[in-house]
Amino acid sequence: MHPDAWLVVIDPQRIFADAASQWGSPMFPDIVAPVRRLAAAAGERTVVTRWVPAPDPQGSWAAYLEAWPFANVPEGDPLLEVVPELADLGSEVVSLPTFGKWGYALQAVTGPTPHLVLAGVSTDCCVVSTALAAADAGATITVVTDACAGSTPENHRAAMDVMALYPPQITLATTDEVLAQ
Repeated sequence: MHPDAWLVVIDPQRIFADAASQWGSPMFPDIVAPVRRLAAAAGERTVVTRWVPAPDPQGSWAAYLEAWPFANVPEGDPLLEVVPELADLGSEVVSLPTFGKWGYALQAVTGPTPHLVLAGVSTDCCVVSTALAAADAGATITVVTDACAGSTPENHRAAMDVMALYPPQITLATTDEVLAQ
């Protein structure tokens, strides 16, 4: 992994990992080992993000949480915890009530125009939202194809296809390719 890159593990939480969750990704178990390999290489340059519902959702978020009431839980709810198999990653955790995690909180850790290596869940929601916003702001993005889990394999592929339209700002690579850099 490039020594200046930051690994951002997006939302590795029970709400997205648990097969019993309405938002559980069937692909999540397959990304645990690649994410751990990437985190071992990134060390302290690993950031974990968490999606948390806003305490007082505004605008479209109010309607969103009405549509998904199971997810409208307090920040300390077990559903929002990072899964045990990835809970020891990194020293920085950024929790936000947005799909995309690019913004002031993440920039405070990585700087305004970093190289971000993105992994996590869900490819077709939080990963793509983070990648597009960060690239638009000037960050260099590598999306790790086998370290991201979509809501379905088809939606994962569709999101990867969208992000592949943005080179050189966004590139796609496997875990092995990233670790060989």
